[in-house]
Amino acid sequence: MFTEEEFKSRTVFNNIEVMSMKILYIITGLSTGGAEMMLYKLLSIIDRAKFIPSVLSLTDEGSLGNQIKELGIPVYSLKMKGGFPSPVKLMQLIRLVKKISPDLIQGWMYHGNVAASLAKRFSRKNIVLLWNIRHTPMDLKKEKPLTAIVIRIGAKTSSYPDQIIYNSRVSEKKHKSLGYEDRNKKIIPNGFDCKQFKPDKDAKKGLLQLLDIPEDSLLIGLVARYHEMKDHRTFLNVAGRLASINPKIHFILAGSEVDQRNYQLIHQIEELNIMKQVHLLGERKDIARITAGLDIACSTSSWGEGFSNVIGEAMACEVPCVATNVGDSSWIIGNTGFVVKAGSTKALTDAFLSLIEMGLEKRKKIGQLARDRIKKNFSIDVVVKQYEDTYQGIVNKRYLEKV
Repeated sequence: MFTEEEFKSRTVFNNIEVMSMKILYIITGLSTGGAEMMLYKLLSIIDRAKFIPSVLSLTDEGSLGNQIKELGIPVYSLKMKGGFPSPVKLMQLIRLVKKISPDLIQGWMYHGNVAASLAKRFSRKNIVLLWNIRHTPMDLKKEKPLTAIVIRIGAKTSSYPDQIIYNSRVSEKKHKSLGYEDRNKKIIPNGFDCKQFKPDKDAKKGLLQLLDIPEDSLLIGLVARYHEMKDHRTFLNVAGRLASINPKIHFILAGSEVDQRNYQLIHQIEELNIMKQVHLLGERKDIARITAGLDIACSTSSWGEGFSNVIGEAMACEVPCVATNVGDSSWIIGNTGFVVKAGSTKALTDAFLSLIEMGLEKRKKIGQLARDRIKKNFSIDVVVKQYEDTYQGIVNKRYLEKV
């Protein structure tokens, strides 16, 4: 017999009656980044009648912690300062996992995967373990030393999780070449909220007013945190070339540390003499509206991308895109934009000029095709269903093993 509470939590997976599943997501941190936002989107849509989620941040609650709490989902933090967990932090992790008593732990990003593995190792409960890998380490020498170590450790322990979920095809292939287990892999791409990221005929007008620039300006945007792999330097070099060709083009940059306090950015902008045409917005909470206000969006990453959020979000807004051939950019864009060689100022400049010269109406048609592609293949509803099916499949397997 079941108690009343147990009966309320019962549900059916493929005609097999089981209890609702407790899932603990362990993530490095909860700042506003692509991987973190994908977790937030998953949590906002996941079927709460079937899954009971909670989140553990290894560092602090960041900018997303309160937003996740507002969904009614518990958020915990270990407040680690970096590196591997100390014995004290490890004990806190173990005690917390025992308190939550999850049926499934999913690591989110490399350090989260390590912590999830440790949590399972020291737990007496038979917990399902999933890793989620959201990065493509094309050259370990370019990674932070600790991250490179964690990636190598992951290769040696990759048979331990029940399943490894990659967010891109290229990431799966790269990790296989690094020695990651191949039998337990699955690819689930990023998902995009087509209700939040959508065409907005008033967005460009608002952006022009915000920046106090002429109505006939053409806006090219790069939304990316400041990091070497995002290659802001190449983007600004391209901006310099385009500005000399057409002074009506303005360049919108948004993201963490992309502001007036970033000396390296300011110095390059001044050297290129494009101060009046480059606008640094910093970290923003209205990215959907800013993106919808662009004429062209881009990603100039030189390495490290798996499945680009900013490209998919722009496409959902019917904004045509130019991206470097890093990660799964080609898969995302298809025939609705341009994908060029990373680090090539000339190739990027030519791609932008192609979109500019084709005119507004043709760009609109390309934008419409781009949104259709996202809705069909990469909408958040489609992607969350893939996660739910993965969890359900594991629950069914475990249930059948017990009966």
